[in-house]
This record gives sequence, C-alpha cells and structure tokens, in this order.
Amino acid sequence: MKNTVYLIRHGITEGNKRRLYYGSTDLPLIKEGIEALYQRREAGIYPDEHGFCLITSGLCRTKQTLFEIYGKNPDISDFRLNEIDFGDFEMKSYEELKDRSDYQLWISGDNWNNLCPNGESGSIMFSRAKNAMDEYCKKDCIIVCHGGIIASLMQSYFPGIREHFYMWQPRPCEGYGIAFDDGIPTEYSEIKLDETGAEQK
Repeated sequence: MKNTVYLIRHGITEGNKRRLYYGSTDLPLIKEGIEALYQRREAGIYPDEHGFCLITSGLCRTKQTLFEIYGKNPDISDFRLNEIDFGDFEMKSYEELKDRSDYQLWISGDNWNNLCPNGESGSIMFSRAKNAMDEYCKKDCIIVCHGGIIASLMQSYFPGIREHFYMWQPRPCEGYGIAFDDGIPTEYSEIKLDETGAEQK
C-alpha cells in the first residue's frame, strides 16, 4: 500500500531566535514565526490536508503551527514526537554553556549517545520518534514536529544522501514529504520556499 507522510517543522519561537538549546520547554510561536507561516501558506507550499491524519507532538509551538496552516486542531498529539530534552541545558545558549565542564563532556566524543544531564541523548530521542513513525508510516499523515526529530528520521530513511544529520534539518515552517510503500520509504520531496519566495516541492 502506498501513502505519503509530510513532516513539517514548527514555526519560529524565541528559542530559535536566540539560538537556545530548548526541546522540552513549551514555548509559543513569536510574531515572526506566524508571519513566516502565513507567507508560506499563501505561496501554496503546504499539502492539502483533506484525507490526511493531522498529528503534532503536543507542544504549544507545533499545535499553533498546525492551526496557522490549516485552521484545525490535531487529530493526534503524540509525545514521542517531542524534541530532545536538553535537561540542565534547556533555555541556555552556547555562550552560557561553553565554559561548563558538564557541557564540554556532553559535546565531546559520541554526542549522539551522550546524555544531557537530567535529559536525553539524540539516540533516545530518535528511538521514541521511530517507534511513533513505525505506526504512522503506513497511512496518510501530516505531522508537525521538531527539527531534531525530522533530521534524525530523514537520515535513517535515506542514509548516505546527505553528509551530516544537521543537513537534513529543515528551516522553521518547512519540511519534507515522504512516499512510503508498505511502510518502506521510497522517495522524498522538500516543502520550502526558494530564494525568490516561490513554491518548491
């Protein structure tokens, strides 16, 4: 059975603007984030929602993003699609953390598996997100979630195509459409604006 899943990153928050580590902190969108969503909605980059299950991570910024795009609340809120919990590093910038020994320990070596103090690792985040997607990948869904979630899933679905995990991370308000055949990803397209502001799928 063939189906499509769209992964859309939430709009801009104060955490994005200030380049903070924030995942579990439940920040709302800021005015700039709502305006960016409106621009993209008017450009027609988002898929038609009819016939699709609408899913968010349940955090405020994902629910707001879904509502700004479609004027609807989610059919499902799934905490497994939440961004990584940065624990003691939540709501702090690199400049605030760079001289801390626990931060240096976290970013050194295998930082995919290193635990944030009182938080998660990237591998834990991916494991719970993949468990959720193993359920959703066999039906038509539009999922509004987070940059780390999207990047880790795309890297696992299409290994070797992009050099690094972070190269899969879409800009806020943008994302990917993934075609599945019996739960197996076969191809993807990008949901974004090009430099001229035109639709690019």
